[in-house]
Amino acid sequence: MKANSQDQRKVIWVALGGLLCFLASQWYRSSASSDLIISGYPVLTLLGGFVAAAACIGIYNQSWLFQTQKLTLRRVLITTLFLLIGLFELIHIVSYAEEVPSGAMMESEFSLKMMTLGSVVCTAGLLLIYVVREKEIALPRKFLLFSGTLGTFIMLYTLGVQEWIWLPKLTEEGLLSGTFTRIHLLTGLLCGITAVVLFLKWKKGKDGDLPSILCGALCFFYGEGYLVSAAEVNDLNLLFAMWMNCMGYFFIQKGLYTTVVDTPFLKQQAAEAKMNYIAHHDDVTGLPNRRRLSQRLRTLLDDAVEQEQLVGVLVLNINRFKTINDSLGQQAANRVLRQVGQRLKHSSLPGEEVYGLGRDEFVITMTDFWTTENALRRTRSILQLFEKPVMVDGNDYHITLGIGIAIYPHDGGSPEEIIQNADTALHNAKEQGIELNRYAHAMQMKAQERLQLENDLRKALDRGQFYLVYQPQINLASGMIVGMEALVRWQHPQRGPISPAEFIPLAEESGLIVPLGEWVLREACAQNKLWQEAGYRKLCVSVNLSMRQFRHSHLLDNISGILRETGLEPVWLELEITESMTFDKDRAFEQLRKIKEIGVHISIDDFGTGYSSLHYLKDLPIDRLKIDRSFVNEVMEDSNNAAIVSTITSMAHHLQLKVTAEGVENEAQLLFLRDQHCHEAQGYFFSKPIVAADFEKRFLRDVDKPTG
Repeated sequence: MKANSQDQRKVIWVALGGLLCFLASQWYRSSASSDLIISGYPVLTLLGGFVAAAACIGIYNQSWLFQTQKLTLRRVLITTLFLLIGLFELIHIVSYAEEVPSGAMMESEFSLKMMTLGSVVCTAGLLLIYVVREKEIALPRKFLLFSGTLGTFIMLYTLGVQEWIWLPKLTEEGLLSGTFTRIHLLTGLLCGITAVVLFLKWKKGKDGDLPSILCGALCFFYGEGYLVSAAEVNDLNLLFAMWMNCMGYFFIQKGLYTTVVDTPFLKQQAAEAKMNYIAHHDDVTGLPNRRRLSQRLRTLLDDAVEQEQLVGVLVLNINRFKTINDSLGQQAANRVLRQVGQRLKHSSLPGEEVYGLGRDEFVITMTDFWTTENALRRTRSILQLFEKPVMVDGNDYHITLGIGIAIYPHDGGSPEEIIQNADTALHNAKEQGIELNRYAHAMQMKAQERLQLENDLRKALDRGQFYLVYQPQINLASGMIVGMEALVRWQHPQRGPISPAEFIPLAEESGLIVPLGEWVLREACAQNKLWQEAGYRKLCVSVNLSMRQFRHSHLLDNISGILRETGLEPVWLELEITESMTFDKDRAFEQLRKIKEIGVHISIDDFGTGYSSLHYLKDLPIDRLKIDRSFVNEVMEDSNNAAIVSTITSMAHHLQLKVTAEGVENEAQLLFLRDQHCHEAQGYFFSKPIVAADFEKRFLRDVDKPTG
């Protein structure tokens, strides 16, 4: 980040303001009355001394506001330096008072030595810190750092009080000696050199804290100027120097705040914005993608219920796009997609939003209409937009679209259902060879099948038709199994295996997910305890929590009761939640905190597919982030997915969370995740979810022999 005009103005104001203050103070000093000096000097000096000591200790404390796994060398050295200076300032001020025969109070010889030592250490330390090469270091132990700093202070303090070693007397009968002047003259020169070094580094634009640190160095430089100009022990220049140093400490603290708080926060905001943009926008057209569509459509449907309005969803597809792709090539085909997306976006009316679903599909949501006929009329006008050709590489190409439309609430009750029904209408239109088709219930008999399936679902738990399968979780560093995820399956007596994607949403909507979730939790805990009692190595079992379960008032009692009933220790259970469960922050935080208190681990499943504010994610009582399989599946083909995985992994490391990648299917994905320092992974590359007996044989019995 290059030096900006605001920082330049700040430095110029400090430089000129300090010079003007110096000149004005010298004029005032020459005209000040002795009464003012005698009556006001000690109080102002004591006040300034305590402010200086407090500022130095504040700098030390601020350095530890945010502790990560690694700190910079500069930050650790500044922490040590200003703790040391703070001790000198404190000793300086508590040893200040010395009564003279006239009854006045003035600086003692010892006090001046402490002040001088503090000035020398401050100037030399700052110069050293900004001359040495900056690098990251491991987090040091705070106790050892404090002890080392205290030991250094005691050593310098001991040398300072021994006149015959290196520091002779600084006063002679109330006057400041030539030694005092020479020491502070050299210290002032060092301050000037430090300011030049900081200015040169600032011009290179490497660090955002340098302008404030430079202002602090300038204040120290003027402070030394006051000390060089001082003649007597009770000279006002000593007071002016102290208050100028206080200003220097203020600027140092401000610069450190920039390093510790502002810069990391801005980087975190940028990473969050980048991750959210990539996760919610199509990389070819730049339009909002399916994830954003689902979120937005849910809001539109909720608003439509309150306002009794209609919501239309149009799914658009470019006809014969594969031919365009094969004949023009991928890059030219992408330019066609971008032009189609821009034409749809620029022609959209109030109440319409355009989304890109990838490949050759787009979605338009419509809200500003009152009848189905209005929606169909608007849809036909969209088709007319492409009567004009699109231009690619100087050539005109005529394209046509197919459109399927579904209208809420007539054609579905949820975002997923509306999108699916519009897509069904589109495919039906293509089969019939027409451009536009509205969804009709006669296109498929899903409603009856859905009702029958829900009835069967209510009986399935009592009839023992559910069973669990387990998928191993592998540590990428060691290659060893470290856990397993328990997943529920339904074996229908007539239809055979029912996909979880089909019966889980039904269970959610009907409320059956709560008893089903309790059964899964109890079964998983019991099985894990059986394996532990058989002598196998202890592993953590992960169980998914549904939204209804998470919001259930008796969730904590149910978890505690199941753990007592099965005898499984809480540490061997991990509960998986989704990002959407944390939208109600206060309620979610309280629920998670209670779960953590009993010793159960918590992870966020399918991370990256929802919206997580990093501002409160860092405070969530969680242990792990699970990267959604949709990012992992194409991590080697899609640079955006690779960027998302890398960003999530890096962020988790900084938040000191574990990371598990889902959906690993090949060795290339595994190697990529390992390079990103992802902790664990699961997926078909290791094993598909398998029943308990097969899991025991493959991952427990043949790997870890029973010990008892």
